[in-house]
Amino acid sequence: MNEFVIQTNNVTKRFKGRKVVNGVNLEIKKGEIYGFLGPNGAGKTTTIRMLLGLMKPTYGSIRIFNQDLKKNKMSILKKVGSLVESPSYYGHLTAKENLEALRKILNVPKTRISEVLEIVRLTNEANRPVKGFSLGMKQRLGIAASLLGNPELLILDEPTNGLDPSGIQEMRELIKSLPEKYGVTIIVSSHLLSEIDQMATQVGIISKGSLIFQDSIEVLRQRANPYIKMSTDDNEVAFKTLLTNGIQVQHQDGHLLLEQPDKRIVAQAVSTLVHERISVYRVEEQKMSLEEIFLELTKEEESL
Repeated sequence: MNEFVIQTNNVTKRFKGRKVVNGVNLEIKKGEIYGFLGPNGAGKTTTIRMLLGLMKPTYGSIRIFNQDLKKNKMSILKKVGSLVESPSYYGHLTAKENLEALRKILNVPKTRISEVLEIVRLTNEANRPVKGFSLGMKQRLGIAASLLGNPELLILDEPTNGLDPSGIQEMRELIKSLPEKYGVTIIVSSHLLSEIDQMATQVGIISKGSLIFQDSIEVLRQRANPYIKMSTDDNEVAFKTLLTNGIQVQHQDGHLLLEQPDKRIVAQAVSTLVHERISVYRVEEQKMSLEEIFLELTKEEESL
């Protein structure tokens, strides 16, 4: 039986009578990287703030580690690390000194500082003032701080925001390594599906406050509806030839489209055209990208 680290039941948040989060039911299993995805303003950060106890739901319940967050807030949050928006730090202090200030509050062993600096690959920068760090280094220091208390759950809100391509790749690889190496369950929020695609095992998509998709990346890919696009030396004749031979095809934008990308049907179509001396220039599979699927979902606002 799968162990859920987070389960929410009909979590809703109203601001001035408007529902910014509407009946959200999250289910996040132990050891997952859960990509929490949605356009800016969709309700991601509000949901995350409720998960961290920074904001109370208008109604609905949140269970973390199989405990009610409302009743066991302190014991739950001791096992949760987070990076929400930009990490806070003292610029004139070194990375090690910033972590030491936090370590005293968390009351963890001093050895933990060198451990988390090694995890985020900042060991060589430990004694540099943080004001000289790049944005990517500051983000990694923020994750080091969130890991200082040995959390079982890590919540990261837009951790790649503002990073350059190399910084994004570093952050992505770091996040991907944490569940396997340290057994941490991770929620990563983002408005970029391409980023979530490269690190998450499960995806939840929120739009206008409602959770409209929750499943694996693979299930999301199945919505792509692939088809075969063909080009010939005479598409009009080819179109009529295929229809005459019982092959369902569309003639659209100067191409022939086979809606069933079955290998046997494709082979039959090519063989039929060649037999009729129609030259086939190109045969390729086309399908919606994940970004296109995401845009379609958030546009339609349909609950799955």
